[in-house]
Amino acid sequence: MSYVLAKDLGYSEEFALRVKIAAPLHDIGKIGVPDHVLNKPGKLNSNEWSIMMTHVDMGHDMLKGSGREIMDFAAYIARDHHEKWDGTGYPRGVKGENIHVLGRIVAVADVFDALVNKRCYKKAWAMDDAIALLKKESGFHFDPTIIQGFIRRLDDILDIQKQYSD
Repeated sequence: MSYVLAKDLGYSEEFALRVKIAAPLHDIGKIGVPDHVLNKPGKLNSNEWSIMMTHVDMGHDMLKGSGREIMDFAAYIARDHHEKWDGTGYPRGVKGENIHVLGRIVAVADVFDALVNKRCYKKAWAMDDAIALLKKESGFHFDPTIIQGFIRRLDDILDIQKQYSD
């Protein structure tokens, strides 16, 4: 999905392929989150949520500084995929274009994937409800330009989601 969104934004095939390879590493920092938090059914309490939020910095720290472009892409993605367009995300609370474009791209794909697939803490959402949420959060949680691309490429996104659904 991130590849499709990068291509829709006008990035080169080479760039989009790097995004495709790096994007699955976005949550690698979760290996440092205790299982009782990671696999908890239901809502996390404030302490558990604080622990969960550390996964972005842990992932970034694991991936940064190698001097390899794919790893650099993955580091930016790990760090910024929970930032929000309006500045209310984490870990840095940056907003708008101060969020690396890689994080902005993967944020859309990650949230969509999380919504439409079952997780230990929630049931899968109906496709229409998930799409409606992404549209509603355009300009708040998500970069509006990327949401526009998501809508333009929705058929491709849905094909990918169907092929790789949990």
